[in-house]
Amino acid sequence: MPSHRLFRFPKPQWLNSPNTRTAGVYLAGALFSFGFFVFIDAATYSHSSKNGSEVHINFVDWIPGICSALGMLVINSIEKTRLSADSYSYSGTGVAWKARLVLFLGFALMAGGLAGSVAVLVLKYVVPEYPFPTLYFGIANPIANGLIMLSSVVLWVSQNIEDDYTYNLAL
Repeated sequence: MPSHRLFRFPKPQWLNSPNTRTAGVYLAGALFSFGFFVFIDAATYSHSSKNGSEVHINFVDWIPGICSALGMLVINSIEKTRLSADSYSYSGTGVAWKARLVLFLGFALMAGGLAGSVAVLVLKYVVPEYPFPTLYFGIANPIANGLIMLSSVVLWVSQNIEDDYTYNLAL
């Protein structure tokens, strides 16, 4: 066993297949779609005639989801190789520092979106003590933002898997 490994157990071989990368991309898309489906379902139900309360989802409820979606776009626009790039591998200097800063801003957007959704849930729905059909409007927001965050992580990891298949194509 090589001594330069961090963990004792070797990496599974199924991680090196291009099918794993494709499955990860599809899983990330499914998580993202389901997250927005949950929130759009709550938004349409809040404005339907079946809603018995006078509380509706408005623009304040949408802001955390917008922040999380923008954070996902920012995070997944960065290549993993840019995070460890030295000043000679790409044009310009400080590429790794700039990439890490942009990655941090993307994670900050997603964390702010999740924190904002929890704040909206607590301040708009929990503190006034609304019953469950109305409380669902607030619960859907952190669920949607959590799924968007999870889909972003799955997509970033699956797109940045380094496998032998891509190296063989480059040779």
